[in-house]
Amino acid sequence: MTLTFAASKYAPAPAAAKPRGKRSVRRTLTGWAFAGPATVIVVGLSLFPAVWAFFISRTKWNGIAQPQDIGWANYERLAQDPDLAAAAQHTLFLTVLFVPGSIALGLLLAIALNRRIRFIGFYRTCIFVPYVASAAATGILAGYVFNPQFGLANEALRQVGLPAQQFLESPRQALIVVCIVALWGEVGFTSVVYLAALQDVPKELIEAATVDGAGRWRVLRSVTLPQLRPVTLFATVWQTITALQLFDLIYTTTRGGPMNSTQTVVYYVYELAFQTRRLGYGAAVAYILFAVTLLLTALVLWRGRRSGEETF
Repeated sequence: MTLTFAASKYAPAPAAAKPRGKRSVRRTLTGWAFAGPATVIVVGLSLFPAVWAFFISRTKWNGIAQPQDIGWANYERLAQDPDLAAAAQHTLFLTVLFVPGSIALGLLLAIALNRRIRFIGFYRTCIFVPYVASAAATGILAGYVFNPQFGLANEALRQVGLPAQQFLESPRQALIVVCIVALWGEVGFTSVVYLAALQDVPKELIEAATVDGAGRWRVLRSVTLPQLRPVTLFATVWQTITALQLFDLIYTTTRGGPMNSTQTVVYYVYELAFQTRRLGYGAAVAYILFAVTLLLTALVLWRGRRSGEETF
């Protein structure tokens, strides 16, 4: 008892615990010290230009002279612009072709690549390489491939006895060819996404369906595809945004021609702002495109959540 009392008497007092409030503030400041610079850059390069563009859309400005405030006149002119209506039709046509095509091709390629065969890594790399390649390089390559005079596409048609086509120089064919080139460049993304999702499908479900007598097609339709619905929703939203904002491929292949047959809304905004110097009206068209993109994305997400598919 005496020794215990003496030890406790002369033992050093325990250090006082730091207040939780100070530790929480220190952690918060440390986190913002790392994330703050990146946040400032992102806000400065995205949010500020978007707000500034809204004020520009309410003016008449050529980028040099003093802008004139004209209120909502630019937005009122949108409904009476035949060039914008034609560009919207081209964008809608491209979206209708591109989005289902990229999803269907991506799913088929993912199913084909989801097997244990020799050189499977090489095949997967070949599918994904066009996606990471520069869109400018893709457009320049497409210009050579689909050239009506000496392109490889017409050479292949001649070899099988079919007549040569005009491709990018035909107002009826140019937008379809642009869609094909866009699919070639973007299908690698949906393939990789579906391939990752296929590898996460529970094998127990597939084995149970097989034991019950279901064939490959029945397993794919009744087991695999329902498990891929959230991924399909994500791919639909992503590819819709990609189609609505497609610019670089059109710029490097057709420049909106021939006869404005491939002029999309984004390329029309480019012409308004940087060629005809109608910055105010171009900003108004860009904001309408942003509103349409946001509305379509919200509708797809609402439909997915109503079906019980949480993707984002």
